[in-house]
Amino acid sequence: MNALSIAVKDIKILVRDRGLVLQLFLLPLLFIVAFSMIMSLGDQEEAIKLPVVNLDRDGEVAQGLVEGLKSTDGIEVAEYGGEEEATAALNEGEIVRVLTIPAGFSEDVQAGRRTTLELVNSSDANAEHTTTVQEVIVGVASDFSMETQLIEAFQQMDQMMAMASPEYRVFTEVTIEEQARSQFERSREAALVSVVKRLPSNLIGERQELGTQVTVAGFLVLFAFLTAQATAQSIHDEKKVGSFRRLLAAPMSRAELLAGKMLPNFVTTLAQIIVILAAAVYLFPLVGMDKLSLGKDLVALVVLSVMVALCSSSIGVLIAALARTESQVSSISSVGLWVMGALGGAFMPTFLLGGFIEAISKLVPHSWAATAYYDLLLRGKGLADIVPELAVLAGFSLVFAIVGIWRFEFDS
Repeated sequence: MNALSIAVKDIKILVRDRGLVLQLFLLPLLFIVAFSMIMSLGDQEEAIKLPVVNLDRDGEVAQGLVEGLKSTDGIEVAEYGGEEEATAALNEGEIVRVLTIPAGFSEDVQAGRRTTLELVNSSDANAEHTTTVQEVIVGVASDFSMETQLIEAFQQMDQMMAMASPEYRVFTEVTIEEQARSQFERSREAALVSVVKRLPSNLIGERQELGTQVTVAGFLVLFAFLTAQATAQSIHDEKKVGSFRRLLAAPMSRAELLAGKMLPNFVTTLAQIIVILAAAVYLFPLVGMDKLSLGKDLVALVVLSVMVALCSSSIGVLIAALARTESQVSSISSVGLWVMGALGGAFMPTFLLGGFIEAISKLVPHSWAATAYYDLLLRGKGLADIVPELAVLAGFSLVFAIVGIWRFEFDS
C-alpha cells in the first residue's frame, strides 16, 4: 500500500506536467507518421522515361507498339513530334534516350519484312534502366510481330483449304482473323500470367507494405524505453527537494520505496504502448497510412508489452543510481537511450542491415523487444515463438534492477 501511494502521487504529478505528457504520448505518434511517410516515399520507384519519335503515325502496328509501351508499368512514354526535336533534347541533356519508330514500320511488319527500331542512349543514361527499356521494347515488339505472323499463318491455312468443299470450310479468313485479333487484344487486357513484387514470407507473412508496420514497432520500443528518464528524473527531484529523505523515514522498506518509484514508469509505459497501437489501428488509416494488424496472439502482445514496461522501469532505477546531478540524468537518458534505440533497430530494422550491426544490436534490450514485436505484428507468430526474446528481456530487467539497487544511494 505504501508503494501504491507513492506511485499514485507520482502519476498525479506526471499528469499535471502537460509538456511531459505530450512528449510521452504525442511525440511517438508524430515520429511514426513522419518516418512512415518517408519510408513510403522511398519505396516508390520513379518510372523510367522513354521519349518516342513515331515516324509511322498512321500505321496500325506502330500505334499499337506505342500504346503497348505506355501500358507497361514503370515506363513513362513521351512522344516527340520529330527526329530533330528529339535529337536537340538529347544533345542538350534534357533526355537520356530516345526510341525512333521508322516510317513504313507497320507495313513492313504486316508484310513480314524485317524492320529495325532505333534506341539511342546518351552517355549519361543509367545502364540498368537502358537494359530494362530494351527488354520492354523487345517484348512489346515481339508480341506484335507474333500476332502478325500468326494471322498470316491463318490466312495461308485458309488459302490451302480453298479447294475444299464448302461444308468443310467452317471458318473463313475473315472470321479467323477477327477471332485471332480478339484473342490478342484480350491477352493484353487480361493476361493469364501476372507478376507481383513482395517481400519474403518469412519476413512479413502475408503483408506486403513495411512503412507503418516497421515504424510502429521500432518507435514503440524506442519511446517505451525513453520513459525510463521520467523515473530517473522523479527520483532525482525527490532527492533535490528533500522529500526522498522523508519517505525513507516512513514505515516502509527501501524495496517498497523503489517499487513505488518504478510503478508509475511501468503504468505509463503500458499506457504509451496502448496509445501507439490504438492510433496505428484506428487513427493512422484516416491519414492514408496502412492499418496495423495486431497479429494473431493478443496474449503474447500483452505479455511482451508488460515485459518491455518492466525492463524500462528497471533502466529508470539504474539511471537514477548512476546519475548524481540533473544534467547527468538528462545526458545519460538522452544519449544512452537514443543510441541504444538506434542500435536496437528503432529507425531501421536490424534484420534488414544484417552483418555486424545485427550482431552488436543484441547487446541492448531494444533489439530483443523490437524483434519480438516484429514476430507478433509482422510475421504472425505467437507466444511460444517469442519465449527467447522474453527470457532475454527478463534477464536485462533483473540485471538493471540489481545493479541499480546496488549502486543506489538512498541517503544522498
